[in-house]
Amino acid sequence: MKAISIYLLTLIFTVMATISANAKNIGKIYVFESDANGFNTKTVFYDDGKEVVAFDAQFTEATAQQAIEFLRTKTQNPIKYLVVTHPNPDKFNGIPAFKKVGATVIMSKFSANNIEMVHNYKKYYFVEMAKMFTNETYPTLPTADLTFDETYDIKLANGGKVKLTELKKSAIATNQTIAFIETVNALVIGDLVHHNVHAWLEGPINNNTTTYNNANWISVLKILESKYPANVMVYGGRGESGKLSVVVTQQISYLEKAEKLTKEYLISIGNDKSKVDYTQLQKVFEKAFPNYSLGYMIAYGAYGMVGSMK
Repeated sequence: MKAISIYLLTLIFTVMATISANAKNIGKIYVFESDANGFNTKTVFYDDGKEVVAFDAQFTEATAQQAIEFLRTKTQNPIKYLVVTHPNPDKFNGIPAFKKVGATVIMSKFSANNIEMVHNYKKYYFVEMAKMFTNETYPTLPTADLTFDETYDIKLANGGKVKLTELKKSAIATNQTIAFIETVNALVIGDLVHHNVHAWLEGPINNNTTTYNNANWISVLKILESKYPANVMVYGGRGESGKLSVVVTQQISYLEKAEKLTKEYLISIGNDKSKVDYTQLQKVFEKAFPNYSLGYMIAYGAYGMVGSMK
């Protein structure tokens, strides 16, 4: 009887240790970053041990394929879902590559409704102005397989879930979808945070024009502060990951200083927006934030913030 009891106790402790180990190791986050041709956009992958949820699809199908190939160096688990965090082309143009590997594409109804407007605006720029594409080579307008209104839970094979929340507020884009993954204490938020890199200051696209609003962006960041744990790890569309309490505070400070720098620059050229030299404005930002990278974000994207100045 004593031998049996010892055996049973050993078995129980072994099972408990295995469960504990699995609980600690359930799920992994992998992050792919494109080069500057793809605007240093990040695709975040959550692998629950059996299947993968991807977040944001890259600027082109070719770059999306690079992201998928990167994932294959980490895991062979299938990509079951692709979530688009907001309607910007570096988040949705690469969708066909994910559909080809069997992923179900999920967007909020707000994103799905706003994509065509943004797609047409950006296509005109990249085809007619930047001459980077032709009408035939520019990515086609993608579609979602599944849309949701306010919240949606992706239930995964290992028993966990990814909780999606549509904020229905403009910030960096017309609307923002947030993904909370409790099993790994992670929050995927698209471009709402650019941690330790310069931000894309174009703003939402509405009626074929930019509608940048610093206060709106900051208000959304404060919503995140109130809604999620301070120690949750935040994965943004660009830059480094970091704890919510750190990255949100730093992003708000950056946006406030960015507005001040832009106003001062405009005053220095007599508030004549036709004289704005975005290469020079980039240098102003790089001097003010010497430890930040991706300065080209200012040269290409800050026209939205400039346009919003009264």
